[in-house]
Amino acid sequence: MKRHVLVTGGAGFIGSHVAEAYLAAGYDVTVLDDLSTGRRENLPAGVRLVHADVGSPEAHALVARGGFDVVNHHAAQVDVRRSVADPVADARVNVLGLVNLVEGARAGGVRRLIFASSAAVYGEDAVPPIGERAAKLPASPYGAAKLAAEHYLAMFARLYAIETVVLRYSNVYGPRQDPRGEAGVVAIFGQRVLAGRPVVVYGDGEQTRDLIHVTDVAAANVAASRDALPARGDPEAFSYNIGTGIETSVNQLARLVAEAAGRPGEVDHAQDRAGEIRRSALQVDKACVELAWVPGVSLPDGLRSTMHWLAAQKLLRAG
Repeated sequence: MKRHVLVTGGAGFIGSHVAEAYLAAGYDVTVLDDLSTGRRENLPAGVRLVHADVGSPEAHALVARGGFDVVNHHAAQVDVRRSVADPVADARVNVLGLVNLVEGARAGGVRRLIFASSAAVYGEDAVPPIGERAAKLPASPYGAAKLAAEHYLAMFARLYAIETVVLRYSNVYGPRQDPRGEAGVVAIFGQRVLAGRPVVVYGDGEQTRDLIHVTDVAAANVAASRDALPARGDPEAFSYNIGTGIETSVNQLARLVAEAAGRPGEVDHAQDRAGEIRRSALQVDKACVELAWVPGVSLPDGLRSTMHWLAAQKLLRAG
C-alpha cells in the first residue's frame, strides 16, 4: 500500500523538490500551501494541492482527517531580515503554524512529523563544523522561532508519542529559488550576474556559509521518512544537521557564481546586516550514519544547474 504524506509549503522552493522526491519514492503526496510565496507551477504532476494557510482551521482539519502517515512541515517565513523587522509575524507563522499542525496530527493519528529547521538555531558562537549538540543561541528572531518550534516538537513527542524528526538545514540553493523574495544568496547573485549587474556583498565578504543543493535536501527528507524510529528519551536523538560541512566565503561564492554563469563578476560592498552569523558549516556525520544519507551534488555542479535554470527563467520572462 502507498504511504500518504502531506508536504506543507510544497509549492515553494524546497518544498516542491521534497514533494517530487516523495513522488519518485512511491508516496501519495498532498501539498498544503497558501501560495503567498509558493507557485503553482512548482508543483509536480500527480500531487493534490490544498490552498490554505498553515495556521488556519482548514490546515488543522486537513491534517486531522487526511489519513496521512507522514506530515512534512516546510511552510515557513524564511527571511531573516523580515524576522528582525517583524518578529511577531515571524513567530505567528513559524511557531503557531507548527503548533496548529501538530495538534491536527495528534487528532489524526499521524505517525511521524518531519520539521524543516535551520542552522540559525546555533547562532554566532558555535564553531564550525557545528554538531547537533552545540549550544543553541540564535542571533535572529527567525532562529529563535525555529528553536522554539523544536522544543514544542520534543514536548509533543514525549506527551503523545508522535515520532518527530528535525532536519536543520544549512544554506540551501538550487533551481526554483526566488531571487526576488527568499533569503537565497546563490539565486540573488545569479540573477544579478546574468543581468550584467554587480553582486552586492555585505561586510567584508569573508563570512562563510555551508551551501547544499536542494535535491540533496529533498533526499534527506525521504530518508527521514523511512522505518519506525526506536524509542529514545533524548530530545536531540532525532535532530539531524543537513549540509555539507564545507565553509564557502561569500567572496568565493561570488567568483564561483560568475564562473558557473560564464560571465564576468563585479562586486559592490555594503554595510553588514543585523542578525546574520559570521561563520557557518554543519557536521553531518550523524545524518550520514543514521539516515544512510550523503550529500552528492558538488558546489560547482550545483551552481551550473542553478545558473541554467535562472537563465531559462530570464528567457521565459523576456519572451
